[in-house]
Amino acid sequence: MTAAGLSTGGRGFGAGTRGRVISALGVGQILAWGSSYYLPAVLGHPMAAATGWSYAWVTGGLSLGLLVSGLAAIHVGRAIDTHGGRPVLVGSSLLMGAGLLLLAAAPSLPVYIAAWLVLGLAMGSGLYDAAFSTLGRLYGRDARSAISSLTLWGGFASTVCWPLSAFLVETVGWRGTCLVYAAIHLCLVLPLHFFVVPREARRERETLRAAETPADETRIGSTRRLVLFVLVAAILTSGSMIAGMWSVHIITILQANGLALAAAVGLGALVGPSQVGARIVERLFGTRHHPIWTLSAAAILVGGGLVLLLLGPPLPAAALIAYGAGNGIWSIARGTLPLAVFGASGYAALMGRLVTPSLIAQALSPSIGAVLMQAHGVSAALYVLVGLGAFNIVGVVALWILLWRAMRQGGAEVG
Repeated sequence: MTAAGLSTGGRGFGAGTRGRVISALGVGQILAWGSSYYLPAVLGHPMAAATGWSYAWVTGGLSLGLLVSGLAAIHVGRAIDTHGGRPVLVGSSLLMGAGLLLLAAAPSLPVYIAAWLVLGLAMGSGLYDAAFSTLGRLYGRDARSAISSLTLWGGFASTVCWPLSAFLVETVGWRGTCLVYAAIHLCLVLPLHFFVVPREARRERETLRAAETPADETRIGSTRRLVLFVLVAAILTSGSMIAGMWSVHIITILQANGLALAAAVGLGALVGPSQVGARIVERLFGTRHHPIWTLSAAAILVGGGLVLLLLGPPLPAAALIAYGAGNGIWSIARGTLPLAVFGASGYAALMGRLVTPSLIAQALSPSIGAVLMQAHGVSAALYVLVGLGAFNIVGVVALWILLWRAMRQGGAEVG
């Protein structure tokens, strides 16, 4: 089964432009992730120490921002389908700059929380899902390699921005750090989005929309299409719950397994290189096959990593490497599988609907994990994570069956 929709090499965006677009979006992704999602990891304790605000509330700002991001996802997808990706990404840069300025100036906790609500809108309109939708809008079924390349850029967000944030905190304080990031978004990322991401003229958008036929809907059938949508959304949601709990609580889990803090942090550093390495392999070889293969590998690696983590010493290094590799290519499957299954027609709006529950789940899962660990211990959280990993594997098997039946009816193959 191949991706439906237009092969948009003829849309006027040549190979040179394509490379510049991916590079511009890649720089934007590094800085957007680093100054929002990854910001509290470095700034959380300095913020709490300098202001006297509760550390739980300081880090809870991110959860509220992610919740807003999830609620905005449907509207962001529709906006990209209607107006193209460039104005949405430009708006995200403006919101990111405004949110960081408000964060830097926050005189009280309510203003701090309000700043994260603005940053939540910025994340919803500027992180992976919006960027994937923009690439799908620009390049149709040919967007898969572009999405894979973009995740390679995004994989360096923490590598670049954690040291930068640490240096800035030591140099200019946490408020100064937020001001520097705000300036970067307004003076660097915004121009990249405005001048490099192609603008779709209204006539061109209407022509493309008319040319895009819902081939998959005709072949799959509306009922089976709905079942596929629900199944894919459920898989993405459970995957986001795993990622949300893992990213916040992995150090605590490793320490509960008997590791010292320094050793736990050192092992945690294995995740980033594993993500990037797996994405490179997928970029080199995965584009030859249907994205269901990428999703399958991701689910098996993540599930296997969680089982190894549950087994405890002496397997934590293998657990983190397996999880990191799986999570790395999971991000690729998140953007490419819906394009292949449902086609390019209305891809951005579809992505908005698909990722809404997963973003909300990601926002809530750290708190769920904390409650589980406080009430029943770390082992309870681990069993829940393993259960979610098993659900993903079962879900992928069910997805294989549904796609196989649809492809047999349509005469296509999963290649």
